[in-house]
Amino acid sequence: MKLVVATKNQGKLREFSEILSKYGYEIISADDAGFHDDVEETGETFEENAIIKAETIYNALKMPTVADDSGLMVDYLNGEPGVYSARYAGDNTTPMQGIEKLLKNLDGVPYEGRSAHFV
Repeated sequence: MKLVVATKNQGKLREFSEILSKYGYEIISADDAGFHDDVEETGETFEENAIIKAETIYNALKMPTVADDSGLMVDYLNGEPGVYSARYAGDNTTPMQGIEKLLKNLDGVPYEGRSAHFV
């Protein structure tokens, strides 16, 4: 059975395939299934964004679809960038620009106060 994974991240596709192929699933990307649009992640939580992606792609393709959402949560910044991790520095910016903004926002914070976790 084909299962669409709502990601453009080749690493995530590989991970989903490694986990689910032993159960008989053929993992394909949304692109490979014919869905080429970007899905606007308007949720306020990782779970909401994953549901938005999965439902949007399922409704377009009528194929079983799974999705996830992830991001970095910095304790000193009250969980920022969180669900905005990919676009923390704004739309059409590079990952390095997001890192630079994050480091700027942590300027002056001692190393011990820079705890974070990835969700």
